[in-house]
Amino acid sequence: MSDETSPVCKTSEAEVEGYTDEGPWAGSWKVLTPSMRPKGGSLGVVENRLPPGSVGCPFHWHAREDEVFYVLSGRGLLRYGDDVYEIGPGDCVSCPAGTKVAHQIGNPFDEDLVYLAMGTYDPHEVCGYPDNGKVMVRVLQEVGRLESRDYMDGEPDPPVILGMRPS
Repeated sequence: MSDETSPVCKTSEAEVEGYTDEGPWAGSWKVLTPSMRPKGGSLGVVENRLPPGSVGCPFHWHAREDEVFYVLSGRGLLRYGDDVYEIGPGDCVSCPAGTKVAHQIGNPFDEDLVYLAMGTYDPHEVCGYPDNGKVMVRVLQEVGRLESRDYMDGEPDPPVILGMRPS
């Protein structure tokens, strides 16, 4: 088990999280930088394992967090915007924030796909999910769908402040 106080994480000892081997959202991951956030850092590295026929996460883009993926073994598909790329060992994928170009990694092949995911953890991150119209707002700890409204929709009439006085 890796220690949050040590700067060294032995990959072979890192805790396997989220494992399931059934269904299209199967897979597991190991956090390889467990001491980073507790010490105030924001960069993280996670080793992901996708069994055949699975997808790592929904198609999404980041407003604030860059992401990089590095394939260690196996083969997979990268969906990047409107394009699809086959990826394999030694391939490095760059997904810059703020572009609204969504990305997703899947494994339609017959062996596990193992890759590193690297990125920052921004407490104010916002992600968009173009396949389903969801939005994630991390600071609110919410994922949902937004409904457009006029800026003044729902505001009290008269505004509350007009009835307030300093103490």
